[in-house]
Amino acid sequence: MAVKFLSPLPFHALLILFTLFTASQAGDIVVYWGQNGGEGKLIDDARAKASRFCCRSEVEPGATLCRAAVLDGIDFDIEQGEPHYAALARRLVERSKGGKKVYLAAAPQCPFPDQKLNGALSTGLFDFVWIQFYNNPQCEYDTNNPNSFKGSWTKWVQSIPAQKFFVGLPASKAAASNGYIPKEVLINQVLPFVKGSSKYGGIMLWDRFNDLNSKYSDAVRGSV
Repeated sequence: MAVKFLSPLPFHALLILFTLFTASQAGDIVVYWGQNGGEGKLIDDARAKASRFCCRSEVEPGATLCRAAVLDGIDFDIEQGEPHYAALARRLVERSKGGKKVYLAAAPQCPFPDQKLNGALSTGLFDFVWIQFYNNPQCEYDTNNPNSFKGSWTKWVQSIPAQKFFVGLPASKAAASNGYIPKEVLINQVLPFVKGSSKYGGIMLWDRFNDLNSKYSDAVRGSV
């Protein structure tokens, strides 16, 4: 099992991402880390799972370990500010010209297009897009009316030139106001649909604290 840490932009508290690669490698599980002290220590997750990662120096006691690791990507989790992120994405990608790949990820809201990120995502520079299908009732998955979700997912994967797309979900009912999908519904209804896209990358969960309590990723990992 390998882990990739990406530094989000802008920083939300001590937000960090890590990726739990599934045993089948069919899809990945991305989990946000750093919003709640109850999720444990970064150093424990890093030692147990990390192949490469980046951290802010304020994260203790994992700072020493972080400084010895590698920054290889930036996550655009943008919910405020002016939409100047296309220029920023281009500047970040320029750093790849020296031979080291800089990965770009983004977490747009599921209503298409995302007002803050559409310009940046339209550049074709992003590797991963984990769409937030929560706190957005108009495009969340509803077992009684799944067409809104399906239409939104299809619009995203057909319109944005990114490499891989992820279904962003709350890891528990407490993690978001709405949008939680029961594990069995995800496995039996959502995943069979989204896996039909060649750009399917996996799922994103918000967040590590809630995932530890709900064991969501453990329950769905074999199906992702």
